[in-house]
Amino acid sequence: MAKRASYSLLFIFILSSYSFTFAYILSSYNFTFMRIRILQLQQLNSKMQRFASLQNVDSPPTGWLKAIRIVLGISSQQLANKLSMTRQGVLDMERREKDGTITIKAMREVANALEMQLVYAFVPKDGSLDGLINRKAKELATQIVMRTSNTMKLEDQENTKQRLEKAIEERTLEIKNEMPKTLWD
Repeated sequence: MAKRASYSLLFIFILSSYSFTFAYILSSYNFTFMRIRILQLQQLNSKMQRFASLQNVDSPPTGWLKAIRIVLGISSQQLANKLSMTRQGVLDMERREKDGTITIKAMREVANALEMQLVYAFVPKDGSLDGLINRKAKELATQIVMRTSNTMKLEDQENTKQRLEKAIEERTLEIKNEMPKTLWD
């Protein structure tokens, strides 16, 4: 009987050791994953910042293809020859660009034919990825805190405006750190 109890204790000890080890590995993985995600965010944000000044640049009314072609004095037939297509094909591409239905691949081909490079990017309206994440996290935090606040108000336990603002601030920080998928719903 004493042997069985010592085996049970040994089994519990081994099981708890595995549990502790698994929890440690899992937390290390989460920490590493979070650090990688933060690094990726910083690197992408840095790249995007280079385009921020171009955020307010409007396309020419005729579209870039036609505007560049005309300014350089290249006829639609000359460009068609460079692209190995018909003149009508070039005019169609210019129309599709103006309508917003041209493909990136087609734009790259024209850029190469014009001895240029197509550059495109996404630029957050908030100025940076951090700004976008902050805004979305604050919106979600406000929604969560206000839902709780309304419940408390019904129970006659309403919070002060300062307490609500602090709760929103704290919840925003939590959401930013966790970056749950619901942030983008």
